[in-house]
Amino acid sequence: MKLFFELFFWICIGLVVYTYVGYGFVAWFFVKIRKALGLTFKKYNDPTFLPVVTLVVPAYNEMSCIEAKVINTFGLDYPSDKFEVLFVTEGSNDGTSEYIASLQDKYPNLRMIAGDTRRGKIEAMNMAMKTIHTPIVIFTDANTTLNQLVIKNIVRHFQDPKVGAVAGEKRIQTEGSEAAAGAGEGLYWKYESFLKKLDTELYSVVGAAGELFAVRTDLFEHVEKDTLLDDFIISLRIAANGFRVIYEPDAYASERPSFSIQDEMKRKIRIAAGGFQAIARLGFLWNIFRYGLLSFQYVSHRAMRWAVAPFCLPLLVIINAILLFTGSELIDIFSYHILMIAQIAFYALALVGYYLENKKIRVKILFVPFYFSFMNYCAIKGYLRYRNGLTSGIWEKVKRAE
Repeated sequence: MKLFFELFFWICIGLVVYTYVGYGFVAWFFVKIRKALGLTFKKYNDPTFLPVVTLVVPAYNEMSCIEAKVINTFGLDYPSDKFEVLFVTEGSNDGTSEYIASLQDKYPNLRMIAGDTRRGKIEAMNMAMKTIHTPIVIFTDANTTLNQLVIKNIVRHFQDPKVGAVAGEKRIQTEGSEAAAGAGEGLYWKYESFLKKLDTELYSVVGAAGELFAVRTDLFEHVEKDTLLDDFIISLRIAANGFRVIYEPDAYASERPSFSIQDEMKRKIRIAAGGFQAIARLGFLWNIFRYGLLSFQYVSHRAMRWAVAPFCLPLLVIINAILLFTGSELIDIFSYHILMIAQIAFYALALVGYYLENKKIRVKILFVPFYFSFMNYCAIKGYLRYRNGLTSGIWEKVKRAE
């Protein structure tokens, strides 16, 4: 029994390390091999390739940011006769629909879908897609700011007929005095951007950020209305149909972090619940014999981060404690004392970080233990939420920092 606990302990450590660090090294190594064998993907950058696109912006009660979104959108560097802007404001009762309607004479390429019933972002996207006839559609959130060359940097990838979708980059606008939740989120997305670059060079990105992604219109599949992670489901289904999903870091959407740790926790728990929902709906992607590299990337980069690592972390503490009482058969028992102290110290720093976060005190060294623990805690809570059937395609709005 001692040997079983000990082997299980090291397996859990291996799974956690692989999920957060190891996959990056393995992907980097595979990319190097591909380059050495001359198997790199062709890059397209024809500046004359300017297809007609539709920019879709779901906007439920977004009066606080809608004016800035409109100014940003119509200031993008792309021919005005080559792109249409479609706002879906269904259910809004704060003046968002009326404001958009007042601008339609000023902007001939501006459309709006409005109504009295709020059906949620997913249904807004499904409704929008039924009215779109351009070959490419770009989805973006109302509370984000896009860089000027965003459309040009996205559409150039669609010169490749094997590219079915393009994922933009999400950037968190943090300030020097930002609280730990926002700063930690910023660090997380920087690491995610690094992994997505590797994913693209290896084969395909596994999931797009809903703040900014584009798809070929004819590849879009109707999304179930209770879907929590529409961006993830849409892009992975396209990839499963044999098309690559490209990551474009020079097309980015910037937004402010969540206003508080409580708001960020709500968002993370919902995303985690959506992750488990996606794992159930995309179960076919576990078939590595059919999907090859895509399966490897999906399991390593996404599924393990939701369904494996978060549950290994508490097990490591429990099994470590058991080994201290039962003894060791593989290594010196003193090593397990050190590992237990290290775990306790790490989580103690995370708790201090949480306490200071609530006091609005910023201590940079606490970002990593705090946000790492925070994400995994939210993943476990998200699993419980999914298991209890608490899912809805209608998101609760999260308050953002000003």
